[in-house]
Amino acid sequence: MREKETKITGVMVQYYVLCKRELWFYINQVNMNYDNDDISIGKAIHENSYKRKKKEYRIDNIVFDFIETNNELTIFEIKKSSKITLGAKYQLYYYLYTLKKAGYNPKGVLVFPEEKKREPLELTEEIEKEIKDITENIIKIAKQTTPPNEINKPFCKRCSFYELCKI
Repeated sequence: MREKETKITGVMVQYYVLCKRELWFYINQVNMNYDNDDISIGKAIHENSYKRKKKEYRIDNIVFDFIETNNELTIFEIKKSSKITLGAKYQLYYYLYTLKKAGYNPKGVLVFPEEKKREPLELTEEIEKEIKDITENIIKIAKQTTPPNEINKPFCKRCSFYELCKI
């Protein structure tokens, strides 16, 4: 049987940074997000913000929320809240890294419409190395037959996988 190639997405990078167990569930199509209020609110914010912008630019397996091309290419990622941004930052870093490998030199901006806040991000050599390591580790996790061990984090109780992890 031929091994299926793992096409890494920004969501996978975000899950890797926040919770490797959730990443494994996602890769293995165990989806518990069907009734998660945070996800529903995030989708509504995404759909109702920046209405004049064309949204969801797709390049292969990567989907950018929106872009601007005023003198330079800028990639935007819309998020519900700036409370837990580490995963979102690395998701956007992954997009910047992927575009850089394709010959572009984009800027990145996380936007939080409900807070009227923007956070510019810049890809550094150190972050590029981290992203390369993350993508290699995602492929390793994708090959595992069981999920990584549970690690309790402050935001676990709001996760749609919380009960599944506790079984």
